[in-house]
Amino acid sequence: MLVTRFAPSPTGYLHVGSARTALFDWLLARRHGGRMILRIEDTDLKRNTPTATQQVISDLRWLGLEWDEGPDVGGPNGPYLQSQRLDIYRQYAQKLLESDRAYYCFDTSEELQANRNEAAAKKQTFAYRAPKNLPDEKDVQKARAEGRPVTIRMAVPQDKPIIVHDVVRGEVTFDPAEISDFIIVKSDGFPTYHFACVVDDELMEVTHIIRGQEHLMNTPGHQVLQDALGFRRPTYAHMSVTVSEGGGKLSKRERAKTLREAIKKNPAINITDVAQAGNISPDEMKSFLAGDSTPDSPAVTAMAALLGIPLPEINVVDFFRSGYLPEAMMNFVALLGWNPGDNREIMTREELIEAFDLNRLTKTNSLFDRQKLPVFNTEHLKMVDPDTLRRHFKAYLQEVASPLTQADDKTLAYMLKICEGARTLKQIEEKCLFAFVDEVTYDPQAVKKVLQKDGVSAILTEIKTTLENLVEWTEAAIHQAVEKMCRDKGVGMGKVAQPIRVAITGTTISPPIGDSLILLGKDHTLKRITKTLEYMQTL
Repeated sequence: MLVTRFAPSPTGYLHVGSARTALFDWLLARRHGGRMILRIEDTDLKRNTPTATQQVISDLRWLGLEWDEGPDVGGPNGPYLQSQRLDIYRQYAQKLLESDRAYYCFDTSEELQANRNEAAAKKQTFAYRAPKNLPDEKDVQKARAEGRPVTIRMAVPQDKPIIVHDVVRGEVTFDPAEISDFIIVKSDGFPTYHFACVVDDELMEVTHIIRGQEHLMNTPGHQVLQDALGFRRPTYAHMSVTVSEGGGKLSKRERAKTLREAIKKNPAINITDVAQAGNISPDEMKSFLAGDSTPDSPAVTAMAALLGIPLPEINVVDFFRSGYLPEAMMNFVALLGWNPGDNREIMTREELIEAFDLNRLTKTNSLFDRQKLPVFNTEHLKMVDPDTLRRHFKAYLQEVASPLTQADDKTLAYMLKICEGARTLKQIEEKCLFAFVDEVTYDPQAVKKVLQKDGVSAILTEIKTTLENLVEWTEAAIHQAVEKMCRDKGVGMGKVAQPIRVAITGTTISPPIGDSLILLGKDHTLKRITKTLEYMQTL
């Protein structure tokens, strides 16, 4: 059976590039009736965050993915958190030590750096190699007594080239002389990524590994481990890089960079308050502003929120909070470095599964076109059924803590209906927000363009009386009343509708005027027109 795995490290929010890996894993498994495993690689204690595992799970589920085995669903190959599998790794490390395929080493970081510097001075590539006489347990005890770090390194055989067969790259040959003996168990006793993933992939019966092309350089070492332990070779597919509009790799550092530049441009910002919002120390804040470090994604998001600084969407949750549909994101992300072999772009979940072929992954880098994503979203807003769309809208409103969360399902459905053609759920929220706030703020441009025109005060006074006398508060009755006034005055619809719109929303943007008044309700409509007339007297 075909088995894929998605194995993220819980170090923050799920990056859209990682989401692409998970999506391809899922599509391949579903296309061939296989299994997908979610495994959490949490052995890097310094980088893990307590809530990140749950955040990754939430982000994947929002995207519409589900897995057959994992920390939340169980399965026959658990545990699915690597931190709970340490005994397993110790057994395999011991096996490698006993066969002399791995060995202990005790170098300090200073000693290793000195060796690198010496190699660099000679214009050579530094590659760590095993000593002639491998250390034994007595040497280990002595090293520990001296306070030296004790690690385990894998001995890389030097007798022949290492050949990686990759679905995307073809046959790639590596010179073993350029591959250093790498650490498989750290001084804290935890396995490195390279060791743990190889052991787990074998024990979990993973047949296909899809990952970014930056991991191609790790694969020779993984194959060395597989050969030493008698493991089979999975099929590898190393995906091309996804780049941003600027040409660089799409990176979560874009968000931090945007925040850093915005802070530096405004000397009036209270740095202490910003650091507290991000729950980072003054020293960490200083390092961040100097460009020497990058805080975790939640910290960057919190600091930007305090300052009201918009950040580029990089993580899956960013797109959720920007009002994109999961169906649109799945469709858009699937086409980053893959194509169905025809001219299709807008595709449903079922169509993606049916068309997915690992052999259609591309070697060339893919562009994350931010101008194109809203087009995908607009199409999927039309495609999803009304009940699903309402659920997505409700989830979005809850995520951003919108005042619209007070609306019932009937009202939510009405807002979606009157905002057909919107590009995102955020646009729908912005158009309808006026009906769920106590007061509106008048946009200066709207005031100048509409309210300060001659005769507007008289129009609003008259339409207020007309609306007050309406027996039925329906879209048809409101539209008819506005049309009659336009005919009587010999003016276009905009001359009456726009002053009403600015009066009730504070801006020139809203759903159709009749629908807007229905959404706001008769009493609130009349109160806002009255308040606007009072405001206009102060202009």
